[in-house]
Amino acid sequence: MTDARLFHWGAVCSLITLILLCLAWELVLAPLRPGGSFLVLKAVLLLLPLMGVLRQRVYTYQWSSMFILAFFAEGVMRAWSDSGLSQTLALVEVLLTVCYFGSVVLFVRAVRLRQA
Repeated sequence: MTDARLFHWGAVCSLITLILLCLAWELVLAPLRPGGSFLVLKAVLLLLPLMGVLRQRVYTYQWSSMFILAFFAEGVMRAWSDSGLSQTLALVEVLLTVCYFGSVVLFVRAVRLRQA
């Protein structure tokens, strides 16, 4: 398996896991309000780069590397301010965004080196 494929699958797996985490977090595990909240719509935002990432479009990888930083910031803030299960889920969100960001940067680098 080439480096680019490995980083591609790292990005795909971390993005899909992040989508599932956001859905579970805001609907079932630790919603802000009983029964869920509108914060679950943040999972819809994560669907925006999914098709481009699955198709290995470098442009999508590039803009999504900046896009994911908003989720990183949200995870850091909720890890700082929340407690209990919500704090743990926020730390998992931070971990997944770091994995995604690293995979994206390394994928783009591997593709650029292969093209050179």
